[in-house]
Amino acid sequence: MARKGPVAINTDAVALGLAQVRIGASLANIASTDAILTASDSIGSLANTRFVGNTDWYKLEGGFPLLEEYTTPIRESAQLECAFRETTPANLALAYGYDPAATPYSGYEAHSGEVPLGGRSAPAYVRMEAIYTYPNGTSHMYIIAPRAQVSASAEMDFAEEDAAAVPIVIEFKRADSELASGGHAVWDDRPLGRIYWD
Repeated sequence: MARKGPVAINTDAVALGLAQVRIGASLANIASTDAILTASDSIGSLANTRFVGNTDWYKLEGGFPLLEEYTTPIRESAQLECAFRETTPANLALAYGYDPAATPYSGYEAHSGEVPLGGRSAPAYVRMEAIYTYPNGTSHMYIIAPRAQVSASAEMDFAEEDAAAVPIVIEFKRADSELASGGHAVWDDRPLGRIYWD
């Protein structure tokens, strides 16, 4: 008997589990289109990871009654949302918009350091790489934001029987060569970054 409904075509392509999120310097790595950060750049254990590619659409309507005739994008953005469990000085600095790969945060230990409160300014530009490993253990999906900023209102919910998870939003920003500084021509046809597989 023939099966009906949405049966699996490639079971190795089913995504299950979380991506590893790595944060590094944006400008120093802006010319790289592939994942180049290492596991040591990971922000560690996560409670969730969620990629969102937002698009606002313009819809042309005509006639009476109005019927849709044409659709085109008018705005595009991308972001990765996650919540880290390891509340280290470097991770909390990231939540506050500082570059954890820059001094002094890059030199902090897991339990020593400082994050200044008050006097916030525009978040630093960072490079974000999310590496997702499929359950087969050999296939990967890479989400690359060559130039991103973290916007968050830092919240640490301490619970009696669960680990705190600090949510952040990593917003992808333009990285193309038309920027006065901080961009590169390798991103001209994909200015917000890219997703690729191997």
